[in-house]
Amino acid sequence: MGMNLSIGNDWDEILAEETDKEYFARINEFIEREYAEYTVYPPRSLIYSALKYVPFSDVKVVIVGQDPYINPGQANGLAFAVADGITLPPSLRNIYKEIESDLGVSMKGKSGELTGWAKQGVLLLNATLTVRASQSNAHAKCGWQEFTDSVIHKIGQREKPAVFILWGRNARSKVELIAPHHCVIESAHPSPMSATQGFFGSKPFSRANAFLSAQGLSPIDWEEVSAIELPKYYSGTGVISRA
Repeated sequence: MGMNLSIGNDWDEILAEETDKEYFARINEFIEREYAEYTVYPPRSLIYSALKYVPFSDVKVVIVGQDPYINPGQANGLAFAVADGITLPPSLRNIYKEIESDLGVSMKGKSGELTGWAKQGVLLLNATLTVRASQSNAHAKCGWQEFTDSVIHKIGQREKPAVFILWGRNARSKVELIAPHHCVIESAHPSPMSATQGFFGSKPFSRANAFLSAQGLSPIDWEEVSAIELPKYYSGTGVISRA
């Protein structure tokens, strides 16, 4: 028997075939052990929050991250975001700097939770959805990337156009999953180690909005970073149940 993933929107049907595969059952078994034996981020109920916030049919923009933040209180299930009240990590600070430069607005004092982007149709998807505390990429080989590649592919083959923002080598490798009628914006990663090598000045936010407007879709208000009160998506621990 396969595994049922209950997101609560159209992703359940879109991903039903994927979550019935053997590798997804192995992911579930792996994270069961990890959450039991180690401190793992994000909180278990927030693992699938990117998909919960943005139904498949509502996705306008996809921003691909790598894996969740590894320090306490940071990861909220959305790539690059942090829980409200948490100091902005360096990559997110650089993202805000680029928004200011690109759009001529001020992001000073803004929360890093990015739920406002999600409400507008920005899917903030990490390639790996969980991580062991203090150990970057600890879950990178457990199967998550096969699952998240399928998410990217589903949107990438969808008729309705979307914008894919791919920062850094890992994210840029996903371009092969995306059909040519979509808009792909690629650059260096916003990390301090690479932001000066092509991220700063790349203007991804105005470019994304120009494409959306050309398609007759409403642009993203990138200043609106806080909009959704974080709910408890699942009763209990959010365990994936057997079909």
